[in-house]
Amino acid sequence: QVQLVESGGGLVQAGGSLRLSCAASGRTFSSYAMGWSRQAPGKEREFVAAISWSGGNTYYADSVKGRFTISRDNAKKTVYLQMNSLKPEDTAVYYCAAKTGFYSDYPVMYDYWGQGTQVTVSA
Repeated sequence: QVQLVESGGGLVQAGGSLRLSCAASGRTFSSYAMGWSRQAPGKEREFVAAISWSGGNTYYADSVKGRFTISRDNAKKTVYLQMNSLKPEDTAVYYCAAKTGFYSDYPVMYDYWGQGTQVTVSA
């Protein structure tokens, strides 16, 4: 089992950058694929990015490709989401999640979730 705590959200102007962090507890963090999803008010949770257990493979939603970068540090039990060129439509609560096995672009496939961190991008 793993517990996840996100941080790094905040208010930023369009075109700006933020880096989200997700700290994990538990001894087997390196065995989990990790993902980031987001949920805007009145909308369903949507996939943003995922990374394999080793960090060697990453996958992005088309809406963030080229602007966001997911990475992980297994020694620190932390996964990151670097967000550049932010747009107002990126405004949402961002969640990190963990799953065993291969990474997925379906949020429902993830087993463990953090509490979320708010990202607000002003025009």
